[in-house]
Amino acid sequence: MSTTATAPETTLWLVNDIPARMIYNGRRWRVTDTPTRLRESVWSAPLEHHHGLYGWRFQATDPAGESVVFDAYRTEDDWHVHRAYA
Repeated sequence: MSTTATAPETTLWLVNDIPARMIYNGRRWRVTDTPTRLRESVWSAPLEHHHGLYGWRFQATDPAGESVVFDAYRTEDDWHVHRAYA
């Protein structure tokens, strides 16, 4: 028997192109700080292909009051939480 790891489903709502709300792993979250744009490092980005904005880091709080910092990245079809810091 083998196991398969899948990423939790993420839905991110933007207001004026800035994260405002999210559903991650079945839980509702409200962005509770000023999100920071995440860009590729100048050391790792190829000079001929500049991708610009590709993700956000933000603190979000659930209805129970738990706050977590998330790194969320845009894929071709949706959003993906790459890391969560409790």
